[in-house]
Amino acid sequence: MPYVSETRNYSRVNFLASSKVQSFTTLVSDVGVTAVEGKKIVKAGTIYPANDATAKGIIYNDVDVTNGPQPGALIVEGYILEERLPTAPTAEAKAAMTKITFR
Repeated sequence: MPYVSETRNYSRVNFLASSKVQSFTTLVSDVGVTAVEGKKIVKAGTIYPANDATAKGIIYNDVDVTNGPQPGALIVEGYILEERLPTAPTAEAKAAMTKITFR
């Protein structure tokens, strides 16, 4: 008997204003992430670790942290389309991320 599963379509909004970005690998925490349909996903475009003065960068791709902290790409330098991020960055977060330019 063949294995059949439900087909799902995903769409991702492009929040990059330029293809030139600098990103580094970081360990993405699962603390405070709410499960949706049994999965804990930190969405691409999330200001990490928090949308405040502690911000270090922006998550590049979705990161599944259902089974605990996972490595993910963190944008630390580049041009970002602010209105396309899932949550608008606060003034404190913008000040903390000095090498990210918001357009």
